[in-house]
Amino acid sequence: MKSEINDEAVEQEISVLKDSPHVALARKEQRNKYLRRQRLYTLRWLEKRGRELSEAGITMEDLAAQAAEQRAADGFDELDDDAIF
Repeated sequence: MKSEINDEAVEQEISVLKDSPHVALARKEQRNKYLRRQRLYTLRWLEKRGRELSEAGITMEDLAAQAAEQRAADGFDELDDDAIF
C-alpha cells in the first residue's frame, strides 16, 4: 500500500529543498542549458533572415547607409547614439 504524505509534510520538504545548495546548483545548470539553447535558436533565426536579405540583394553597405540616413534625420552624431536599449 502506498503511503501518502500530508500537506504539512509536503510544505516542509519544499521549504527544505528550496534552500538546498544542490537544488541551486541544478537550477544554475538548467538555466545555462536554457540560455545556450536560446542563443542557438536566435542564431538560427538570424542566419535565416540574413539569407533572405542577401537573396533580396540587400548588403551591409545598404544597411550602413540606411542607418546613417536615419541618424542624420534623427539628429544623432555618434555611431552608438542609435543603439537600441
